[in-house]
Amino acid sequence: MSTSETSATPAKPRASKARYKAALRSAIRRNAHEPEVNFLNITAMLDIMTIILVFLLKNLGESSASIPQSDDLTIPKSVLDTEPSQEGVRVTISKSQILVGENTVLQLPGRQSLIQAGVGARHKQGGPNDLYIVPLGSALQGARKTDKAIQQAKGKDSSMSEAVIIADQTTPWRLLIEVLFTLGQTEYGRYHLMVMQSKSGS
Repeated sequence: MSTSETSATPAKPRASKARYKAALRSAIRRNAHEPEVNFLNITAMLDIMTIILVFLLKNLGESSASIPQSDDLTIPKSVLDTEPSQEGVRVTISKSQILVGENTVLQLPGRQSLIQAGVGARHKQGGPNDLYIVPLGSALQGARKTDKAIQQAKGKDSSMSEAVIIADQTTPWRLLIEVLFTLGQTEYGRYHLMVMQSKSGS
């Protein structure tokens, strides 16, 4: 009588649901990626813009103290040692033109004509003997509106504005008087004449 022997294969232990879920969570964590950043972080950008703004404002305040000189504009010298004014609209009178800020408002005639009649009758409001320069007055009125709004925003007295006059040292007296008169007529109550510091005064 023969007997056949059969070897039974041991059954694999069944995984529990708890182990399966734990392994699944572990796999998800391993394969997880950082979420894609889909927004702009402007904090660093604001810091940079603030630094640039301070730099620009500082340069703007100092711009009236660094005027390039040439054959057309030579600033007079003085022994005064006061700091140049940082406030006011800049009015430049060179040998050939008048500027408000960086904008040319009037081309000047020859020197002899300036001595006798200033900028000329065609630029005056009431004829050759008038002192009001119409193109300059129009430019100053626009600058005055801007300056007035800035003063009001800062809580300052906006009843008048200031002007920094940068004039060539050979500017005829008649022309200077016309410019000052026009400034007064457009609500500019204080003027600063820019000069170069000189120890000897020559």
